[in-house]
Amino acid sequence: MDILSSTLAAGGGAASESPIPLWFMISSSIAVVAILLFDLLLVVKRPHVPSMREAGIWVGFYVALALVFAASLFAIGDAQHGSEFLTGWLLEYSLSIDNLFVFIIIMGSFSVPRKYQQEVLMVGIIIAIIFRGLFILAGAAIISAFVEVFFIFGIFLLVVAYRQAFSDEDEGDGENGLIRFLRKRINVVDEYHGNSLRVTLDDGKKYWTPMFIVFLAIGSTDVMFALDSIPAIFGVTQSAFLVFTANVFALMGLRQLYFLLGGLVDKLVYLHYGIAAILAFIGIKLFVHALHESDWEFLAWGHSIPEVPTWLSLSFIVVAMAVATIASLIKMNRDGIPFREAGPESSETEES
Repeated sequence: MDILSSTLAAGGGAASESPIPLWFMISSSIAVVAILLFDLLLVVKRPHVPSMREAGIWVGFYVALALVFAASLFAIGDAQHGSEFLTGWLLEYSLSIDNLFVFIIIMGSFSVPRKYQQEVLMVGIIIAIIFRGLFILAGAAIISAFVEVFFIFGIFLLVVAYRQAFSDEDEGDGENGLIRFLRKRINVVDEYHGNSLRVTLDDGKKYWTPMFIVFLAIGSTDVMFALDSIPAIFGVTQSAFLVFTANVFALMGLRQLYFLLGGLVDKLVYLHYGIAAILAFIGIKLFVHALHESDWEFLAWGHSIPEVPTWLSLSFIVVAMAVATIASLIKMNRDGIPFREAGPESSETEES
C-alpha cells in the first residue's frame, strides 16, 4: 500500500518531497466516483435536451468542485500539489476544447437525436476516463524508470502544436478507423431505436444500432486526444493521482460545456492558436524538466538548469486562452456574427 501511495502521489521533482496522504486520495476518489455515478443515473433516467440555464449550472458546479478539490490540497498544507492540480486542470480543460469540435462533428455525422446526446456524451466520457487511467499508470511507470522520456514527450508536443496552428487538415466525417473497421464486420441498422444498443428485427436477427457506434466513436476519439493531453499534463506534475484527477474533473464538465457552448466553439477561430501556444510552452517545459532531472549544466555558466515554476505555467495557460478567446470574439463582432446565432441551437442536430 505504501508503494502504491508513493507511486500515485509523487512522481518526481519538488512534489515528491511531500506525498499526498493516502486517506485524501481514497476519500476524494470515492467522492468523485459517487458524483459520476449520480450524474450518469440522472442522464439515463431522464434523457432530455438541457436548457442553457441547466447546462450553465452544471458547468459551474463542476468548476466549483475542481476548485474545492484544489482548496482541499491547500488546506492540508500541500500548496505544491494544490497549485500543480490547478494548473493541470486548467490545461486539460483548455485542451478539451478540441474534444468539443469533434463531438459536434460526430453528433452531426451520426444524426444523433438531441434527446439522447447527453447519454452518448456521458457514456463516452466514462469510457475515456477508464482508458486515460490506464494511459496515466503506464506513463507514470515509464517516467519513474526513464526520465529521458520527457525529451520524447517534448518533441511530440511541439509537433502537435505546429499541426494545431498550421495544419489545414479537415476533421473528417466523425468516423475513425475503429468505427470503419466495425461497420464492415458487424450488422448495424441505419435507424435509432431509442437508446437501445442492440435490437432484434422482423427477420429474427440481432443488429447493433447507431447508438452503439456513436458510443465507441466518442470514447475512442477521446482516447486519441489523450495521446496529446497526458504527455502535456505530465509536464505540469508527475503525480499520477493529480494527473488522473485533473483529467477527470476536466472531462466531468465537458458534457455540459458541449450544450452550453454548442455552435459557438467553431466560431472562435483563434482558439486553436491558443491551444497550440499552450502545447508548445509545455513541450519546451518538458525539455527543461528533462535537462534539470538529468543534472545537465549550462556549458557557458556551469549552473544547474532551473525548473519552470508552476505559477508561470498557470499564468501562460490563462493568458493564452484569454487572448485567443477575446481575439475570436472581436473577429465575430467585426464579421457581424451575433453571439446568439453561434449558440447550441444553431449547430445541433434536431431530434428526429
